[in-house]
Amino acid sequence: MSAPAPCNAMSVDVEDWFQVQAYAGAISRDRWEGLDRRVEANTERVLGLFAQAGVKATFFTLGWVAERHPALIRRIVAAGHELASHGHGHELVHQIGRDRFRADIRHARRVLEDIGGVAVRGYRAPTFSIGPKLTPWAHDVLAEEGYAYSSSLFPIRHDLYGDAEAPRDPWLPSVMGVPELPMTTVRALGRNLPCSGGGWFRLVPYPVFRTGLRRVNGVERRAGIFYFHPWEVDPGQPHVPQASRGARFRHRVGLESMVTRLEKLLRDFRWDRMDVVFADAIGGGAVAASVPQRQAA
Repeated sequence: MSAPAPCNAMSVDVEDWFQVQAYAGAISRDRWEGLDRRVEANTERVLGLFAQAGVKATFFTLGWVAERHPALIRRIVAAGHELASHGHGHELVHQIGRDRFRADIRHARRVLEDIGGVAVRGYRAPTFSIGPKLTPWAHDVLAEEGYAYSSSLFPIRHDLYGDAEAPRDPWLPSVMGVPELPMTTVRALGRNLPCSGGGWFRLVPYPVFRTGLRRVNGVERRAGIFYFHPWEVDPGQPHVPQASRGARFRHRVGLESMVTRLEKLLRDFRWDRMDVVFADAIGGGAVAASVPQRQAA
């Protein structure tokens, strides 16, 4: 009897529609507070999809979102999902530099742990904006700030992110840093092709994506990582006509069919939290213990 296919890691990058990199040139940060926040309702819909499918996931959450929607954070934790960090202000790590990166991830972790009441061990950089070439210090800083792993590197060629020469399996970029759990790719035509979700998942026909992930699980015997955002289940979100045509296409392609695709994906593969699927690579396995009391400053 053949062994069952590996279990894959399901993850959600919790940010609102106006915080995406595709709209960075069209929506300034000083407008965020006045825009229609849809992240709570959209994340609730995602939680419902997971509950219906019996799936646990990891929610890489912005501290900015947690500060404004604390009840949502508690519902994520109460449902048995892993609470992880997406940083605080959704700024590109290679642009803000080491000191601001440290402040950002420290603040985000403190906010998430104080609200969620659980240890936050995982981190995902906004727009996959770290890597050994651009930010050789990032994994060390994550370890120094109490994180246990990163899932922030995409080993592909892309106009916004990625490093096609990076390993496709979990690896340790720095002896003193946290391990990196790279986004899933499939080898085809002599190159790494994305097989992790996001815009690629909405763009290609679902059977094509399913074939790629089945190859990763069945032929390579590797666990995959899938990611998406709450705004991707919301085709009714506001349009941004001032954004470029390419940015609008990238952001909105396939939104209408996303929920149907997700329902198929949840049925077709086995899924669990990042800290469960990659417990051996991370070390220590899943953590559900309450966060120790912080000492007063």
